[in-house]
Amino acid sequence: MTTWTLPEPADFQWKMKPPESARTNFHLLPNDSFELTIEHDPIKGVTPKMLDWWFRNIGGDMVYQGKTYSRYRVWHPIDHIHWALAAPAPDGSVGQGSEFHIVEAFNANMDWLIDSIEHVEKLDETGIRLVLRKLGTEVFRLEHWFEPHPEGTLYRSRMQVGAENTFGMLIFQPLVRPFIFTEEMGYAWLKHNIEEVGNFEFFLPELYEREVLSAPAPAAAQG
Repeated sequence: MTTWTLPEPADFQWKMKPPESARTNFHLLPNDSFELTIEHDPIKGVTPKMLDWWFRNIGGDMVYQGKTYSRYRVWHPIDHIHWALAAPAPDGSVGQGSEFHIVEAFNANMDWLIDSIEHVEKLDETGIRLVLRKLGTEVFRLEHWFEPHPEGTLYRSRMQVGAENTFGMLIFQPLVRPFIFTEEMGYAWLKHNIEEVGNFEFFLPELYEREVLSAPAPAAAQG
């Protein structure tokens, strides 16, 4: 198992959005699953089409402020550690059916480290849904919804940690979750997600313009 360390923060001179910029909620479902929701401040200058493209092209490096960085690190220059495509979709693409390997530490606290391989159940211009199953039971679900807005995109998020069934009630919630995702981590995730979603405004329009809108058209095949 890889031992992760937190890289030095990249100082982009950003002022990340504070928790009070969004509407959040954290409560327990009937069988003690954690449910966390966020209604983000509109993402200015970022369209749902850009977000769909981003999640399909999150891997690799990019040039930002004159230097080369991992794209995943640019997205959150303090908390993000590693992203990899653990498995492509059945058609070989990055999208619905892929597996994402995600490593991050909320609030740059290695006690709140996430090292998870998550299945992309949905990805299109309306949003993305990631799920994790243990022993055939879904124990984690994270969904983001994208909606066009005059300023860019309305972005809503919902995370559920736990299973609303007998396995969750008797095994996962009381015996497993306290060791992998605490209530404190839940509140830290709310702050983390508000920051990373807000950060799209700083880099994604420029990246999309460079790599999609201004990219040279592929050469025609020679017959």
